[in-house]
Amino acid sequence: MEDGRAYLDKHQLEKSIKDAVSKVLRERPSNPQKAVAEILAASTTSDMKNDYPKYGKEGAEDIDMFCMTCEDNTVQMTVVEAKRRALGEFDVHLEMKYCGICHTDIHFTKNDLGMAVYPMCPGHELAGVAVAVGSKVTKFKVGDQVGIGCFVDCCLECDQCLKGDEQYCRKGTTFTYGGADQHGRSPVGSGPATFGGYSTQMVIHERFAIKIPASFPLEYAGPVMCAGITMYDPLKHWGIKAGSRVGIVGLGGLGTMGVKLAKAMGATVTVISRSEAKKEYATKIGCDKYIAMSDAEAVTAGTKTLDLILDTISSNHPVMGYHGLLDINGHHVLLGLSMDLGSVPAVPMLFGRTGIGGSIIGGIANTQELIDLCAEKNIKPEISVVGPEEVPSVYEKLHTSNDAGVRYVLDCSKLAAAVGTKYPAPKLE
Repeated sequence: MEDGRAYLDKHQLEKSIKDAVSKVLRERPSNPQKAVAEILAASTTSDMKNDYPKYGKEGAEDIDMFCMTCEDNTVQMTVVEAKRRALGEFDVHLEMKYCGICHTDIHFTKNDLGMAVYPMCPGHELAGVAVAVGSKVTKFKVGDQVGIGCFVDCCLECDQCLKGDEQYCRKGTTFTYGGADQHGRSPVGSGPATFGGYSTQMVIHERFAIKIPASFPLEYAGPVMCAGITMYDPLKHWGIKAGSRVGIVGLGGLGTMGVKLAKAMGATVTVISRSEAKKEYATKIGCDKYIAMSDAEAVTAGTKTLDLILDTISSNHPVMGYHGLLDINGHHVLLGLSMDLGSVPAVPMLFGRTGIGGSIIGGIANTQELIDLCAEKNIKPEISVVGPEEVPSVYEKLHTSNDAGVRYVLDCSKLAAAVGTKYPAPKLE
């Protein structure tokens, strides 16, 4: 029953409870409590599958938009005219305001993972305002602030989807960009695959949209959909609470959010970086301790002082260099798309019962929980808002090292004026 309830929206859960109680009052079983539990478990699973059928078109025409696309792995961006699908009965149409620029956008546009589909419109940190909703939408209304993260559909039937970990859907999630409509709720408009958030319009099935509290500024919301949930999900999964000791490797946009969220959860936070260069910045955003890996004494002093290491580095690096900082039963969690981790001997893990694992983004329920937490506690990423002409230079900064510790955010309102503009390809070698 608990798994079924975890992914239901509040209105669905309330309806299921009322229906279950009404049925028990009518039929008066010998064990009312057990009967309610059984009815509720069955109804929540049924609601999850049946309330969200495949796309049903309501809008008369596809929706015109402007977006940034690249045609190949040179990543030369052009602002073009394109179309989103027509509004469906469960869809929310939002006017895009901002989209965060993620290092993963570079990996995908360069085809580092060998799965690129061109033309590609990147962006999975979307924030906008609802301008229309389908006739069967219940979560959103026109005027609501809406966020979208890294995926726009999944099977909604496997064990991972049913417990709220849709990002691990056994049948495959549909990515916000470069994805295929494999589950029937994310048909594409222009192009051979889904188009992302470097655009002026977006259409999303309500099941995969996040309601951004009205008090939370939209320009900060996009990075929460990716950078924020990438840090929050493992913090929650590994049970971080008051008194936990968390290390953050890398102090770019991801690491900055990690420090703020771990502190909000009551942890003692240590930033781990190559040198002393970011120590002042780390202290400013709230870290308790700082270890420069170039300082042998600091590394020795930090031995076995951490319960969890969140490693945000997306370039190749030897992970075992950090492993000695873990205490008994500690975990080193990889969050960046590193292709080479160096030698990983078993002995240090055997003698400390430590582990090396990975984590990727988070499910819809946890993302909603996170944005609500950020609004409540005024947790915001450090950002820099940029126009389309700055995207190539932003890619170059992220590809080398994000020394500024910020998340760059594209101002989508500037795309229309730039239609037809082809920007120089970034230097990403």
